[in-house]
Amino acid sequence: MTFPVLQDKVAIVTGAAQGMGEATARLFAQAGAKVVVADFNQEKGQSVVDDIVANGGEAAFVKVDVSKGEQVKAMVAAAVEKYGRLDVAVNNAALTPDQAPIHEFDEQYWDRIMSVDLKGVALSLKYEIQQLRAQGGGGSLINISSVSGFRPQPGNPAYIAAKHGVVGLTKAAALENGAENIRVNSVAPGAIDTPMLRGALEEMGINPDEYAPQLSLLNRFGSADEIAQASLWLASDASSYVTGTTIHADAGYTSR
Repeated sequence: MTFPVLQDKVAIVTGAAQGMGEATARLFAQAGAKVVVADFNQEKGQSVVDDIVANGGEAAFVKVDVSKGEQVKAMVAAAVEKYGRLDVAVNNAALTPDQAPIHEFDEQYWDRIMSVDLKGVALSLKYEIQQLRAQGGGGSLINISSVSGFRPQPGNPAYIAAKHGVVGLTKAAALENGAENIRVNSVAPGAIDTPMLRGALEEMGINPDEYAPQLSLLNRFGSADEIAQASLWLASDASSYVTGTTIHADAGYTSR
């Protein structure tokens, strides 16, 4: 789905400098949205913006650490200052999963994952919802969870806990804001071929090609574009009666 279903909508995508966030920002721009590419990596984020603009889209970069409330507030304010309003947000920013069992977890990295993967989503929802409520007319917010938010695997308890939390935040925000026509949903990707996944498998000494069939009924990794398509549907009016739920884009992994 790449026709202009988001024509003239204003969308924020966090963690948009690479991977699923980058694919989502590019697809939203193709679908007619004015996209705020939000990321901590200014060089890569600006490169995404430059490429979107070079291909006829409209985008702007905002540097943000989603674990910092004032920066998230400023991100939303920058989007409104640039484009006049906010309609859609994809809260995607996340850190690479931890790599230790729970009886050996690293406290410092636990705190980092919680601050970005969970608190970052909560802060994003806070200021996005404030803006949507203030301007009226509703909107669509999409949080990126994970299959780990439903089916845990050994060795990354912090990531699992954070992604379970994202599912809970999604339901809570949907419950509280439905009367304002603010829809809040999540996407739970499975094994998606991104730099984050490749890096994690490399750290664990796992061959990606041999591992893919264990994570997918389709015997392959998914692409970042396939996750972007799920977010696009949730962002569009095609999903206007959908809120408080999760799309499992995981090639059947959680159905086993």
